[in-house]
Amino acid sequence: MKTTIMKQNLKFLAIVASAGLFLQSCSSDDDGDIELSAPVIASFEYGEGHHDEDGDEDEDHDHVSEEAYAYRGSDIHLEAEITAEATVSSITVSIHSDEVTAGEGEVDWEFEQVYTDADYLVINPTFHEHIDIPANIPVGEYHIELLVTDELGNSTEVDGHLEIMDTITISGFEMDETVARGEDFHVEFMILAAHGIHSIAVDIHADGVTPGDGEVEWDYEEEFLEGYHEETEAEFHEHIDVPATAPAGEYHIIFTVEDEDGDTIEYEAHIDVTA
Repeated sequence: MKTTIMKQNLKFLAIVASAGLFLQSCSSDDDGDIELSAPVIASFEYGEGHHDEDGDEDEDHDHVSEEAYAYRGSDIHLEAEITAEATVSSITVSIHSDEVTAGEGEVDWEFEQVYTDADYLVINPTFHEHIDIPANIPVGEYHIELLVTDELGNSTEVDGHLEIMDTITISGFEMDETVARGEDFHVEFMILAAHGIHSIAVDIHADGVTPGDGEVEWDYEEEFLEGYHEETEAEFHEHIDVPATAPAGEYHIIFTVEDEDGDTIEYEAHIDVTA
């Protein structure tokens, strides 16, 4: 009787041991088949301005908000933190626009470059580059994409919008349409100058206006520096006196903003001087 029980126990132990070896073997096989996740792109920064990451429902394609800008003739700063379970094999940047048209003296611009520097072909690299922007491309909205691919073929892309601007811009222009001679007129506008404002010149003259009795031809030229010189952002807000002896008629006004690099931008307007 004892012998029978012992044989049954040994048989049971053998079955348990075999099952354990089978499970261990399956576990080892499973470990070899573990799938690594695609890279994750975080804190993607490009150009200047605010551009937080905005996750998309598609895990392989995120979108970045549109409030970034850069200046033509300058460069774009790009930086991204990349988390990768497998070694990164390439990082691709592409920039293009479907919204702009080249004007006179301008050329269409598209950019694409694949980065395979040794510093990037690792796990969890930090991407940091500067891309030159040609000075003769159209200003406007451009589309920018960052694609990260790992050595297993997994890839992740983020994209966003970049406003390419002139190094000097004038916006929000407001000026009186008419002014009585002997009074003053109001003018204001915003200036953004990437390299700093050197000066703002105002030139006023009339074509085809003939002075009458007691009137004196009026030409006005003034350079404004105080409160504007070396500023990268300023609101031009001035009141300009019109002599009481100025002939009535339409006057042409040219506002010229010059930056510290000698680049200029002009804005033209007209005002009616009344008697």
